[in-house]
Formats: sequence, C-alpha cells, structure tokens
Amino acid sequence: MGILNLTPDSFSDGALYQKPALALARAQRMIDEGAEIIDVGAESTRPYTGATPVDAEEEMRRLAPLADIVRLGAPVSIDTMKAEVARWALGQGVAIVNDVWGLQRDSEMAWVVAEADANLIVMHNRDAIDPEIDIVADMVAFFERSLAIAARAGVASNRLCLDPGIGFGKTPRQSLQALARLTALAPFGLPILVGASRKRFIASVSTSTTAERIGGTLAAHLWAAQNGACILRAHDVFETAQALAIARAIEQAR
Repeated sequence: MGILNLTPDSFSDGALYQKPALALARAQRMIDEGAEIIDVGAESTRPYTGATPVDAEEEMRRLAPLADIVRLGAPVSIDTMKAEVARWALGQGVAIVNDVWGLQRDSEMAWVVAEADANLIVMHNRDAIDPEIDIVADMVAFFERSLAIAARAGVASNRLCLDPGIGFGKTPRQSLQALARLTALAPFGLPILVGASRKRFIASVSTSTTAERIGGTLAAHLWAAQNGACILRAHDVFETAQALAIARAIEQAR
C-alpha cells in the first residue's frame, strides 16, 4: 500500500502533493514501483506533534484528484475518520475505508461502510499514551469492540482488516512490542496491515530524522511480513517492494 498525503502538514511528506497533477503523478509512480493499493489521506493524523484538524468540507476539497486517482486502476483506500468524507469518497470509486479510530470515533462510519459493502481497515488507537499498560492486550480489547460495532452495522467479516496502529497512542517501546507480538492478532482470523513507515519509534532505537528512517522501516516491514502482515503501508514503495522480493527469492532458494 503506497501512501499519498494530500495535506500541508503530514509528518513525512506534507505539502508535496497538494496540486492535483502532482498527486496523480505520485500515485502512478507508486503503482509503477509495485504498490497494489493507494492510500489517500487529506487530514494529517500524525501523533505527538498536534496535527491541525480540518472539517469535512475542507478535507473533500483537498481530495479533488481522488476520482482521477481511482481511474489509474489500482484499488484506492480513503484514510479518514469522518463518515461524511468516507461516504463521499466511496461515491468517487474508492474501494476501502481506512479508519484510524477503528469505528470508535464517528458513530456513522460502520453504517456507511456496510451500506456500500466496502472494505474496511480497523486501526487501533488511543486518546492518551499510557506506558504502564500491556499494549497488545489493549489492542485485542479494542479490536473486539470495533468488530462488535462492525457486526451490528452489518459489515461483512470478509471485508475487514486489522491495523495495530504503530506509533498511535503508544510509546516507542509499545510500538516495538506491538510488532514483536503481532501474532497475537492471528486468532481474529483477519488480514493484518502494518504501517511502520518512517515512524518515530525507529529513532528511539537508531537516532534519525524522518528522511533517515528507510532502513528502519524496511526492517520493521520485513519482520511484519514474516509474522502475519499481508499489507504494508509505505512511503518508499520501490524500496519496500524490492526488500520483499529479495526476501522471497532467498526463501525460494533455500
């Protein structure tokens, strides 16, 4: 999954793709580099640094290139926490809703997804970081609540995917623990997405700026792929696809 941020303030690539032509070119490039899904967002949800909230109208204005991106042919997901934006995006041909609050922020989100028979990524999140908790137990409890909400709304179970939310509502150590114990999500029997791309937890192990975290990203994503993740959400699509291809080639050679 290639990341396309149409925002002025995202932590890694804010303001780079706000012009529609640049956004479209970036999406096409990621597809050419190996992205099988394009994840488009227009409101920064970066933790720690206080992203500026935007209303639904502004979010949809920023998403002006969305229909053109859909026409490129790869499935598109909409990264939004607002049911109104999700409904509009699904009408533009988007196939997946990526909700960073896992149906637990906007009470209408599950109903919008069910009505459209859309695919849904349920991400774990917390309002506040608590370094004392067992983060994996918290994730499991969170997903149980989210899946109950989805079931009540009529979202089909074969439309669901879980995301541990690396870097969201977690200390750097808890993000590492979420990755280390990723197989704890296996009993849900659902696909798992991991997005560790350029995240702050990498710098807690190896001091680095955002732009210097590609190596750490690849290490985390390869670990995730080997421990149950079937979707990797990445800024650096070519490098991620290459790392996965080499890992597969080594496995096949064995």
